[in-house]
Amino acid sequence: MGISEERAEDWWEVEALYDLCFAPGRTALSSYRLREGVPPEGRLCLLWRDEDGALGGAIRVWPVKVGAARALLVGPIAVHPTRQGEGLGAFLIRSVVERAAQAGEARLMLVGDAPYYGRFGFRRLEEVEMPPPTNPERVLGLALRPGAWMGVSGAVTRAVD
Repeated sequence: MGISEERAEDWWEVEALYDLCFAPGRTALSSYRLREGVPPEGRLCLLWRDEDGALGGAIRVWPVKVGAARALLVGPIAVHPTRQGEGLGAFLIRSVVERAAQAGEARLMLVGDAPYYGRFGFRRLEEVEMPPPTNPERVLGLALRPGAWMGVSGAVTRAVD
């Protein structure tokens, strides 16, 4: 079946995948506070299903503010344990980057391992502060337009109107 946008009816299946792939208490992480009450960027929340329709991986994207600037917070991303090691996570990340750029978005950010995400162009955001207890070394960003992160600094907050 391949890649598709997540639909409302997929929500609980994706949540079950996240529960399977992440430690209990994942929703206690500071990044979840940034998502509360904020709808995800539906066009960038992607699923990958195999030919039988089984969910193999999922990635979600949420709007946030960095200071006064808009950014998109990538994650969580999960790949079913039976599909890990096949490049599916990389495929989902590349798909989000490509679709966000095509949609005219300026910047992406995430909390993750620099050696892994660096291969997609993500770099440490030294002037961006995620809510504690996030390790500042793991706050990474990708400019989808040249210079999109220049001059963008400060606390990451919920994108609410």
